[in-house]
Amino acid sequence: MSKSDQAMVITGTSRGLGLQLAETMLERGWWVFGCSRGPSDTKHERYQHFELDVADEKAVAHMFAAVRKSGKQLFAVLNNAGTASMNHVLTTPLSTMHKLFSVNVFGTMLCSREAAKLMLKHGEGRIINFGSVAVAYALEGEAVYTASKAAVESYTKVLAREMGYHGITANSVSPNPVKTDLIAGVPDDKMQRLVDRQSIKRYGEYEDVLRVVDFLLDEKNTFTTGQVIYLGGP
Repeated sequence: MSKSDQAMVITGTSRGLGLQLAETMLERGWWVFGCSRGPSDTKHERYQHFELDVADEKAVAHMFAAVRKSGKQLFAVLNNAGTASMNHVLTTPLSTMHKLFSVNVFGTMLCSREAAKLMLKHGEGRIINFGSVAVAYALEGEAVYTASKAAVESYTKVLAREMGYHGITANSVSPNPVKTDLIAGVPDDKMQRLVDRQSIKRYGEYEDVLRVVDFLLDEKNTFTTGQVIYLGGP
């Protein structure tokens, strides 16, 4: 099946990595269904945008219903939407805990679940979740964010086991620091200390992430599943 007949869902497409991934996949001929809390500036005949909270079950179900009604085969979902917050464990309010887990964990779970339902009909699919090197580093000052991404990693591994029989792979991509809006408020010296802990001591680039995504998306790559891929060598 050609990409002109296939669709992918990418969450968090209004900016950052999500926007770049959407633009790349559109250039390659995919039908892309994107979402974010706000509007998108992306205008393309093969792009449909949904303004929603990925933790809103009804809104997520509506988006995937639109994918089904489009008549295109849903081949992949890239669960890129995420949020972060820097707080010491003693000063993290419950509202922040709820927000981080709602977006990072429950949003990923809801989109993975609804995507898998559509993929089952075709006996193939790729679920790519986004983790973080914060898990590998047990990053101080980001306990709740780190815990939420650790949950994503564990969920991905179980998802891979449950979906493997159906030809659906599930993997987690955990980028090292990439200069996006997500880390814009983090002091430069803290980011540099994090980069210095890596095996390859530089910031990640969009192309670094894209190469891993491409590997996992490859239709011939039917045997890589349940993996957490850290970039930069933490």
